[in-house]
Amino acid sequence: MSDNKNLDQWEEKLEEKLDELKKCQETQSLSSCNPCEKFFDCELRKKYVLAVYESMSKGAGGGFEF
Repeated sequence: MSDNKNLDQWEEKLEEKLDELKKCQETQSLSSCNPCEKFFDCELRKKYVLAVYESMSKGAGGGFEF
């Protein structure tokens, strides 16, 4: 029997980065990153986007097509 609460390493990293991103948004009183002045230069956001990509590709190299 499969347990949906068991996350693989990429999903765990994604959850961690999402929590960090949400905490940042809360401290800035924002509901998303869009209105933030650091939107394009934010290292936290870049790490979150990378975690999303890695969770989708499960660490496989190469490109990713949407």
